Amino acid sequence: MNKAGNTKVVAVIIAAVIVLFITGGFLFYNSGLSAVDADNKDEVIVNIEPGSGAYDILDALDEAGLVKNKLCAKVYIKLSRPANLQAYAYVLNKSMDFKEILKIIENGDLKYVLTSKFTIIEGSTAKSAAKSIAESLHLNSSEILTAWSDAEYLKSLIEDYWFLTDEILNDDLICKLEGYLYPDTYFIVKADPTVDDITRQILDNTGDKLEPLKDQLEGKNIHELLTLASVVENESLFEEDRAKIAGVFVNRLNIDMPLQSDITVLYPLGVKRVDVTEEDLKVDSLYNTYMHTGLPVGPVCNPSIGAVKDTLNYDKNDYLYFFATEEGKVLYSKTYDEHLKNIEENGWY
Repeated sequence: MNKAGNTKVVAVIIAAVIVLFITGGFLFYNSGLSAVDADNKDEVIVNIEPGSGAYDILDALDEAGLVKNKLCAKVYIKLSRPANLQAYAYVLNKSMDFKEILKIIENGDLKYVLTSKFTIIEGSTAKSAAKSIAESLHLNSSEILTAWSDAEYLKSLIEDYWFLTDEILNDDLICKLEGYLYPDTYFIVKADPTVDDITRQILDNTGDKLEPLKDQLEGKNIHELLTLASVVENESLFEEDRAKIAGVFVNRLNIDMPLQSDITVLYPLGVKRVDVTEEDLKVDSLYNTYMHTGLPVGPVCNPSIGAVKDTLNYDKNDYLYFFATEEGKVLYSKTYDEHLKNIEENGWY
């Protein structure tokens, strides 16, 4: 074989080696991006923290055992440059390849997001809210309530939320965040959320609901507004009565007449019922609006934004009394004699 023939043979061999190297590298790269265990579909929860970059997410996935080859995954991230990666707690498994997992996180695919939920019912108390949260998220309701009345923790919240003031630090309050826990259904997309995580999610929502009213709230005492709104919420069976009942209470406040709300008497007793006994009325509490004039020391439930708006824009009327019939119809009166007559003719408890 002449020299030219030898050169051609060498060139072919080199070309073949290059092809083999490229093919091998490509196969190695693809294998490194494949599923760790194609047959293992056991759930693996990975929490992606807010602000995490692509390489932070890679570290979290690798630690969870979801990355077959970290070097190959780094190369893929470098080449694909994923953007808008979504911070959630994801439910993944080892049968997913790296490309699939990264696409799920990039899209924030809710199909794979860990979701728990709890509901705070309109007009319910903080104690009831804590119970709902505890049952849904396997937390301790006592620890939740303790946090919601811890002065140092509340001071940190006051710094972060414009509608919270030092008034919630009053030691006479049964639960210092009562009235500020907006009633709604909350979806949790973080693994093992803390009491602080949950509290801030609720307060963020409260802030969102109050924000459109900010101009109207200028110069007003928000704590007092929420306190009165909480009474109106629980004294009104139907939405159409709220503004009118709020007007009755405002009239009483304006002439320094006791609110005499049964709701406020029962709140510190931790019960809700239609009838209030003589013994109930004797309980000396700053929530007892039979014993003390003015507003109770704080909210007695967590009011809806509708109740807040109706209290803020109360009906200007001349009534000082109201009584609800068994069917829920509210009878209003301007004098005590008229009020007694309404009770005599429509009394049902």
